[in-house]
Amino acid sequence: MSLDLNSLLKDWPHETGAIKVRKIVGLDGNEKLQLRIDLGILQMEVTGRPDGQRPHNCESLLVYHQRRAERAEARGENYELTPEQCNELQQEGIQYYHRYLSLFQINDFPGVIRDTQRNLDLFAFVAEHADRDELIWSFQQFRPYVLMMNTRAKASILLGEGRFGDAMREIERGRDAIQEFFQQSNFPELATKSSELAFLEEWLEEVSSKRPLSKLEIMQREMEVAIASELYERAAELRDAIKLLKTPDTAA
Repeated sequence: MSLDLNSLLKDWPHETGAIKVRKIVGLDGNEKLQLRIDLGILQMEVTGRPDGQRPHNCESLLVYHQRRAERAEARGENYELTPEQCNELQQEGIQYYHRYLSLFQINDFPGVIRDTQRNLDLFAFVAEHADRDELIWSFQQFRPYVLMMNTRAKASILLGEGRFGDAMREIERGRDAIQEFFQQSNFPELATKSSELAFLEEWLEEVSSKRPLSKLEIMQREMEVAIASELYERAAELRDAIKLLKTPDTAA
């Protein structure tokens, strides 16, 4: 059997600027994700750690360290990560980055939410257990991007269900979380240059423009038109109807 990958690469050529992802069934009968990059193909497991490894018989290095930290806390001890351990955790985080990026391309939004939340948990864990600011920032600098991708996945599910209002609120929550991160960081001025914030603001405007008006909003706009046209009797009727819509039904 030849070890040359050229036949695989030629059958699935790389395209500059495009993220190409596909699902295949592995020799073990389980689904795998493949991501085409310029120098080859990355293959990942769909669940668990992307490379299929179980470090220290745990699902991931993060889970391993979380368990150790819990045991240390139970003994009343502090758990401190070494720079080498932080580097290992960062390399593992990159695996999850490749997977959630791939899952987003095939619209597996629950998978994106799972993996982005996992990396957000990683950032929080390192912030709690590393003692050097530069180590903590080496993770935290990616928080705005991961928050954006997490928000995109959550809002995309809601949009697919036609829940425009809920999707807009989800986008606003993601935007506010990123703004809060910058405000609490040592670099609040980065908020004005954040491509993640800019994207969510633009997306919010786009979703808002496409969102169907509710019955209440339609009536409010019609009332405004009636007032502007000096149709005060019609405006009064609409005002009363709007009040009824806004008043909860208290009948038994």
